[in-house]
Amino acid sequence: MLHHQLALSLIPGIGPKLARTLLSYLGSCEAIFDPKSDFSKIPGIGSITAQRLRQVDKGSLLKTAEREIDFLTKNQIKARFFTDEDYPERLSYCEDAPLLIFTEGPADLDAPKIVSIVGTRKPTADGIELCEKLVEALARRHPGTLIVSGLAYGIDICAHRSALQFGLPTAAVLAHGLDRIYPGMHRSTAREIAFKGALVTEFLTGTNPDRPNFVKRNRIVAGLCDATVVVESAHKGGALITAGIAASYNRDVLAFPGRVNDPLSGGCNRLIKTNTAALIESIEDLEYALGWESATNNELPTQGSLFKAPDTPQEKLVLDLLQNEKEMNLNLISMNSGIPIPKLAATLLDLEFKGLVKSRPGGIFRLL
Repeated sequence: MLHHQLALSLIPGIGPKLARTLLSYLGSCEAIFDPKSDFSKIPGIGSITAQRLRQVDKGSLLKTAEREIDFLTKNQIKARFFTDEDYPERLSYCEDAPLLIFTEGPADLDAPKIVSIVGTRKPTADGIELCEKLVEALARRHPGTLIVSGLAYGIDICAHRSALQFGLPTAAVLAHGLDRIYPGMHRSTAREIAFKGALVTEFLTGTNPDRPNFVKRNRIVAGLCDATVVVESAHKGGALITAGIAASYNRDVLAFPGRVNDPLSGGCNRLIKTNTAALIESIEDLEYALGWESATNNELPTQGSLFKAPDTPQEKLVLDLLQNEKEMNLNLISMNSGIPIPKLAATLLDLEFKGLVKSRPGGIFRLL
């Protein structure tokens, strides 16, 4: 099965979305390579793409897949297809998530709490200190939080090294195959991450760290996490791309503010100004945004919740979840209910109008 999954990822012009469409209609990766398969009635498959699929050199792709499997086996690297049970759940809710990811290391990519920390490649001493203090506070107040970043110079490597220093697991998402490490200066840190955390990539061996791959890498950094924190960033840069992607996934984004005349604060200040990110000054702000602080009010049900019943199966499912968990954020409700976020948001709004659910800052919901 892995042979065909790898081969599917190698077909030119077939991205994650189109591949998912093919699989949903044909039922398996093997069927995509079956000469008898009919692509003409599949939405989104035009004549050119259909012809490409019919003419694909199956033997060549499977040989490449075989070589990749040999590398994975030799180096104890795990391949996770998007339909596998151990594919990261948060990432699976992103419609453009990679079909396959490759992971080296023991870190739990479905850890209860996961935060990505990103920023400029040329941080100031203040930026480094902010990053270190945030990771130290997470280690002290939320042990086991997985720290995710991109192994790049600057804030990325600071986040990884701080996690290792303070005993938190950390995952580095790479823009190339696992047969190399870029930048080379971070090779020793990458080895330690592979031993204590995880190296993650969607790219096969032989893939160079080319510029387009970093944008693809950024969507994994954003998709794996509950929240993305931007420490320092100019008006342009990969950190802003990651923040924008995280916001598009309905994940929390937070940014440390800076002086208005500081070039390395321009990106963070703009994220806050445009309401793309919430302002963060300390661990308490992150806890508040994600609802990680313990609830202190044990409110009694209101009359509205006593006399109004859910009208749809989706409403009942959401109410049952909140009954068990007391309060949850939007992404966790979606992950546990299987309800897509756009439909879930409408359901929660209906429940709030009925007086059954109350929303709190940071996308947190609880029963009334």
